[in-house]
Amino acid sequence: MKLAQLIPGAPAPASGIEIAGLTADSRKVKPGYLFAALKGVAADGRDYIDAAIKAGAVAILTDDRPGEWSVPAIKAAEPRTVLAHAAAAVFPRQPATIAAVTGTNGKSSTVDFLRQIWAHRGRKAASMGTLGAIGPSGVIDLGHTTPDPVAIHETLDSLAGEGVTHAAMEASSHGLTQHRLDGVKLAAGAFTNLTQDHLDYHPDFDDYRRAKLRLFTDLLPKGAPAVINADSPERETFEAAAKAAGLKPFTVGWRGDHLWFDEITPRGTGQDLRLQWEHAPGDDRERVIHLPLIGEFQALNAMCAAGIAIALGDPAEAVLDALTTLKGVHGRLELVGAAGTKTPVFVDYAHTPDGLETLLRAARPHVRGRMILVFGCGGDRDATKRPIMGDVARRLADEVIVTDDNPRSEEPAAIRAAIRKAAPESSEIGDRAAAIQEGVRRLKPGDALLIAGKGHETGQTIKGKTIPFSDFDVASAALAEAGEGR
Repeated sequence: MKLAQLIPGAPAPASGIEIAGLTADSRKVKPGYLFAALKGVAADGRDYIDAAIKAGAVAILTDDRPGEWSVPAIKAAEPRTVLAHAAAAVFPRQPATIAAVTGTNGKSSTVDFLRQIWAHRGRKAASMGTLGAIGPSGVIDLGHTTPDPVAIHETLDSLAGEGVTHAAMEASSHGLTQHRLDGVKLAAGAFTNLTQDHLDYHPDFDDYRRAKLRLFTDLLPKGAPAVINADSPERETFEAAAKAAGLKPFTVGWRGDHLWFDEITPRGTGQDLRLQWEHAPGDDRERVIHLPLIGEFQALNAMCAAGIAIALGDPAEAVLDALTTLKGVHGRLELVGAAGTKTPVFVDYAHTPDGLETLLRAARPHVRGRMILVFGCGGDRDATKRPIMGDVARRLADEVIVTDDNPRSEEPAAIRAAIRKAAPESSEIGDRAAAIQEGVRRLKPGDALLIAGKGHETGQTIKGKTIPFSDFDVASAALAEAGEGR
């Protein structure tokens, strides 16, 4: 493919160069490639241009700073946008219907639930995000919640080639800020919630909000549905942005105008939802369904997924039928097993103050005895949330064991100390496996153990090295050792 076909307006004679592929990772450059030298937070892609040329790059895409190299360079004010559209040209196939979900918490569950709803309706469906790309052929590890645009378009092209017609994808603040979803032909978007997270990357909360809003303001086509969690304090902001962009707001939740809860009744293995929805102007319908998942936040994620399907034209009754068959997402309030009669052990990905509070409040109605919590905070990330999460744990759990999460380059003891400033009566066990084992040992009939922070992850990053580690596997082994595992 000629460079001019990838980047319209590329100046001659560079426009006639034949391009064999493209990447923003110099380690993946092959002969004939276009290398996108992008400036990041931790590294500058320009530092790798010489290595890319040595590996066979025949052209460079970069920003408009001064610079000259031995191969033609295409300079742009926003090279990330150019890369995204070039990737869409190289990998042109996409599923016919694509929905993107943004928000702080709930993205992974919402896109997975939407995939399940569509599959229940007989569609070939897929989801993309933190858990990878899940489609008819299994799971593909994508590395990031919202991978780089080359990976996104290559994956969408592959899914379309498998016959996938419906895809749901997560839209992280990093991905939106860095234009990774540009070039994706979206049919609908959704917003779950907005709470403190990623302030190590965004300079302030307003910038974080603007990144999330970009899904509505810049990426969705006019007339597309914008599904919004009506219970979020940010509802008015996102609804106003959707209307200003010519989108069609569709609100869900307790305060939803289009699909809403009337009542939620916790059950041992799930919850009964009394739902109402707008069938037509002035004609509201009601139905009670059993959602086979515990936790009100799971119900809201399912509601958001259902809202997207309904807003895109699926009959509400058929979508609600699908909700009764949903399976939980790996690492999201996932039951590992029990250390005895009615002493469940759960693993969850909650790693923000709001996520941890939501988890603990959701689990409480299902626990007769004590709620024991094992958690930590990641290193090289927003440090201000550590005492906040410690306070959440202190207030809402009966016993707290503070441990290591992914310390990364930081000193683990310092992270634990920051958490325990707000939870001084908590126990401290740095070794995460030992902390989980201690949590299992403390269980008595009626208690529950919640292990938060890592969820589906299968590694722990300490001092620059990632070692194999799974909360689920460690908890399973601890339960087996206790003699009453699954």
